[in-house]
Amino acid sequence: MIAPHPERAQIRLADVLVALGNPLRLSIIRVLADGGEHSCGSILDGVAKSTLTHHWRVLRDAGVIRQRPSGRENLLSLRRDDLDARYPGLLDSLLDAAKRDSTAD
Repeated sequence: MIAPHPERAQIRLADVLVALGNPLRLSIIRVLADGGEHSCGSILDGVAKSTLTHHWRVLRDAGVIRQRPSGRENLLSLRRDDLDARYPGLLDSLLDAAKRDSTAD
């Protein structure tokens, strides 16, 4: 069972920033930024399922992602519309910065 997602008005900037301040979670968001739904197992390779479950929970509880049950797994998607409505330009700025950081390595 998936815990309830926060409503748009319940999404708080501090929670979003904490959730996206982790490099692994920011990598997850970069994958989800394509706008589609992704199965949990298709996003990152080489990370323990228990670790990923923790990261999904942090992102979901912060209002960054939506989880939808689909058979034996969950599908994940970025809550771009909600984040853009609450904090216009924030997500794009964070994704652009993450892209710059990844190409600087």
